[in-house]
This record gives sequence, C-alpha cells and structure tokens, in this order.
Amino acid sequence: MIRFKPGASRWVPPRFLSRAFTLSVPVAWGATAVAYRMTCPLARDDALGARLVSSAVLCTVVTGLVMHVRGGLLREVRRARAVAEAAQDALLRPPPPRVDGLAVAAVHLPADREARIGGDLYEVIATEHGVRALIGDVRGHGAGALRTVAAVLGSFREAAHDEAELAGVLRRLERAMARHLRERVAAESDPAVAEEFVTVLLLEILPDGEVRALNCGHPWPYRLTGARAEPLARADPLPPLGPFPLPAELPALPCGRLLPGDALVLHTDGAEEARDREGRFFPLQDVLTEVARTRRPTPPGAVLRSVLTALLRHSVDPPKDDVALLVLSDERTIRRPAPDHHERARLRAR
Repeated sequence: MIRFKPGASRWVPPRFLSRAFTLSVPVAWGATAVAYRMTCPLARDDALGARLVSSAVLCTVVTGLVMHVRGGLLREVRRARAVAEAAQDALLRPPPPRVDGLAVAAVHLPADREARIGGDLYEVIATEHGVRALIGDVRGHGAGALRTVAAVLGSFREAAHDEAELAGVLRRLERAMARHLRERVAAESDPAVAEEFVTVLLLEILPDGEVRALNCGHPWPYRLTGARAEPLARADPLPPLGPFPLPAELPALPCGRLLPGDALVLHTDGAEEARDREGRFFPLQDVLTEVARTRRPTPPGAVLRSVLTALLRHSVDPPKDDVALLVLSDERTIRRPAPDHHERARLRAR
C-alpha cells in the first residue's frame, strides 16, 4: 500500500521497499562480480594482462561495496545526531526575550562538537512568587548527562510554580535527582552512576528587585552594575545535588537588589576554565567589567556577543568543557513594592 506523509505530497515508500532499495546495491555489485567470473574469458585467462584486468574489476566491486556501507553508516550517524539535537533543543529550549520586566538571553556551547549534547542546563520562569532562574552543570557529557538534565529541568519547571519558598524548590530538585540516580543504577547495573552529581544555582528576583539565591556547588553569577562586574555573593556554596545530602535548613541568601539597568550573568565553570596557549584561564570578570564600563544599560544580547567573541579569541581550540551563559537584565523603570507576608499568602490562596 502506498503511504503519504500527512500534509505533504512526497511519496514515502513502505518499509519493505526501503529495505529492498538498501540491499539492491550490494546485490548488484555481487551479481556483477559473479557474472564476470562465470562468463568473461579474461577471468579464466592466466596471462598477466588478464589477471590485472580481473584484479581491477574485483577492486572496483569491493570499493563499491565499501562506499555503499560507508554511506549507510554516515546516514545513520546523521539521523542519530539529528534526533539528539532535537532532544537537546526540546529540553534546553531558548528562554523568551522578556520575562516579567527582565530582558533575557542565553547561549549553550557543548564540548562534544560531534554529538552536540551537553550537560549544562538553564531556565527562567515567571511565577507568582517572582522570577525564578536556574542554571546547572551535570558531571559528564552524552546521553547520560542529557537524561540528568531532563530530570532536573522537569522538576524545576513544576516546583518553581508550586513552591512558595526557594528552599522548597531546591528540595524538589534534590528528590528528583535522587530518584533519577536510583533508576539509572537499576537500569544500567553500574554502581558508579550513583556518584553522578549536578551543580545548581537557584535565583529568585522579586518585583521590587530583591534577589535571593541558593547555591549548590555552582559558580556565583556576576552582577553588572555601574561600571563594574562583581560576584553576586561570596558565601560558601552548599554541596552539589546527588550523593551529598543537603542540610536540614536551607535559608535563601539575600543578595541585594537588582536596579534598573543592572544585569546578572549566570554561567557554568566552562566559561572561566577555558585556556589559551599559555594555559591561562579566561578572564570572565575582566571581560564583563569592560562590558559594564562601555554599555549602560547592558542588553543581554550585547553581553553574550561580547563574552563569546572574547572567549573564542582567547581559546585556541574549542572549549574542552560545556559553556552555558544566561543573562538577565532589569529593564523595569517603575518598581512596585514586594508583597508582604499576608499579600503572598493571599496570592497563594488564589
């Protein structure tokens, strides 16, 4: 039966015809070799010239078979890569350009240039509790890291709306990560999987610009304010999510206010660990300071372009580790006061 793709006029052959087309080339080459051997007089001639002709014919047949197999393998690799990229794009979807008064831009450079699958993750969500942002870094690359990214992002996208406090969001991420590792250990029968971990940074930006953070082993972001770039905080982070239990109390760290025109640059450690020929690390803070000095306000897209240009110029080769950058710039000019305890309770009761 002839089948057509929905909404398209191009004919799609049935599966058995596709397999027949795939086998037709090697069968044809084999039939050519057999026919030459059985019917051509040169194939039975012991003269040197006849042997050279026979060798050339056999080499041509073998080359054709090898090229056909190679072409099939390359097509399979391209299809697998396309599926992996589609899965990556579905998980690490681009953030919207604006989220509740904040301009947003993000970029992800995976270290695995062939598979294009990385272990970095980020997300920005507007909730009734404020704008909540996540950035993280899974240890490792490949399909295993992608599954961990899916578990963490899926949990965050639900918990960011459900949990009134930032600590509740982090607890949900911790439980999701523990459940994910248990399932992987059971499925892969590899005890080493239980040692996998992910660093995460959670930010909460309230309507009045107040910033709160919970950091589990991740680099602190930079705040671009005035003409300088400075770390958002210098407190010791909590342990990464995975085999390390979090403490019983998880108070969110106050990090001041994000003023109109200021920007926050969240990044993974691959951005600061890129090296040049002399082994020097990429000076991310210096680059951001130059951006803050020359631009006011600081559009997220311009920040990303400046950092990526400097990073690629600094690195002789592509970065050895995944690089993710997430920039949040405050474009609000009129502040409304942050809801007090009673107002937040009333909003949650809606």
